[in-house]
Amino acid sequence: MKNEPAAPLQQKDDGHGHHHVDHILHYPPSGEVPGLPRISATLYNQDLAPTKREGRHWTSYSIFALWANDVHSLGNYGFILGLFALGLGAWQVLLALAIGATLLFFLLTYSGFMGHKTGVPFPVMSRIAFGIRGAQLPAAIRGAVAVVWFGIQTYLATLVLRVMVIAVDPGLGRLDHNSFLGLSTLGWISFIVLWIIQVVIVRYGMDMIRKYEVFAGPVVLFTLIALAVWMFFQAGMSISFSTNKPLAGGAMWRSIFGGAALWVTIYGTFVLNFCDFTRASKSRGSIVRGNLWGIPVNTMLFGIIAVVMAGAQFKINGHIITSPSDVVEAIPNTVLVLLASLALLVLTIAVNMMANFVAPVYALNNFFPKHLNFARASLISAVIGLVILPWNLYNNPVVILYFLGGLGALLGPLFGIIMVDYWLIRKAQVNVPALYTLQDSSPYFYQQGVNPRAIVAFVPAAVISIVFGLVPFFHNIADFSWFFGAGIAAVLYYFLAGRNRRFEDVSGEPIAVASTH
Repeated sequence: MKNEPAAPLQQKDDGHGHHHVDHILHYPPSGEVPGLPRISATLYNQDLAPTKREGRHWTSYSIFALWANDVHSLGNYGFILGLFALGLGAWQVLLALAIGATLLFFLLTYSGFMGHKTGVPFPVMSRIAFGIRGAQLPAAIRGAVAVVWFGIQTYLATLVLRVMVIAVDPGLGRLDHNSFLGLSTLGWISFIVLWIIQVVIVRYGMDMIRKYEVFAGPVVLFTLIALAVWMFFQAGMSISFSTNKPLAGGAMWRSIFGGAALWVTIYGTFVLNFCDFTRASKSRGSIVRGNLWGIPVNTMLFGIIAVVMAGAQFKINGHIITSPSDVVEAIPNTVLVLLASLALLVLTIAVNMMANFVAPVYALNNFFPKHLNFARASLISAVIGLVILPWNLYNNPVVILYFLGGLGALLGPLFGIIMVDYWLIRKAQVNVPALYTLQDSSPYFYQQGVNPRAIVAFVPAAVISIVFGLVPFFHNIADFSWFFGAGIAAVLYYFLAGRNRRFEDVSGEPIAVASTH
């Protein structure tokens, strides 16, 4: 049966120069493309389609701005300040970050190249190794991790907003003493306000996220550098370079390498779906430059800021701060507190949208391409992030450890399989149009749409990764569970996949859509 010719896309202008797709595009804009496989409406829509090379507008600065926000997240500061509290000194913390950032630079760059070459988002990229139906597994895992963290990060942002509101009008503090479903009235108001802001931004698509990141990046960097400088002067222009109980010897080196490994693990989500962003990048060079300045260079700046904050506070009173928000609360000027708090809100929203909103949007699109587009899927993701009452999850250590920790342990094996399949087995040769067809002759149809060899490699690696990461007996190697999972899955898949097959490299340009993402 031939494809139905695609109706012209109807766009509506919102009065501000932004356009929304009025319906979902199920087939290439030109209908059936001669010489290429039949495109299936169950695998293709305007958000899952490859992006045209012409018109892509993510520059090296766009990618740098993405990292300028994400690296400086409040959660990352908490992680590094935790290393200082454990007894690592300034140079040891910076060494751990340098090792982790170097590894991430290479992992993210090669992951990003995949998006630039094919122009496809992560769920479609997963079809290469896992099959057109098997790809639902990695997409669902990545999306589930992200949607829960979207809710949690929005809740954490409400804590900052509540401080701001009460600072402006202390009388509103009376709304913060009751509880409904685990949150006060002021907490509910703050959460809903931030939830709406994020939904509005994301409904305009990936390009609006890019513009927001570009705006937020300099704000975040300036604010955090200013906070570090203020703390430095408060401490008499000198800081403590370690706590009173510094680690030494084997324990020190284990913590350094453990910290480096955990820094990579934190970005175990991003190394999987970085193609969601680089599919709109102008060139491979823009990815390299953006990653170089955004990861190693920016990470070291982040480390210096964290060390100065922690060392200055320890010099002042022997305490170790747990977050930059602790510094903000200590500022004696109400106006400056408001400005700094506002900057932290800008930061948290920026991190949340790119790290935790994009992945579930594409995952939902992949499940229901006939019925969803970016705007609809973003609203569903946001609703899920609300109805799970994320503050209750965050305040339950068992949920955080076993649910999110367990899901997170699965990311390493997925990454190992996808990277080995793309770079070592296929050597970057991909038939992009075949990723969107149900024809059983397609190289990605495998067995009923699932690649059993990928599943066979994934399952034992995932089990080992979860055991190493969550079972107390293995606590000494728990920090490295992502690497064990990725490495075991990669080796297993390499030997299972068969390396003597011939592959076609076919461009997705004939079925591509304009890069509006």
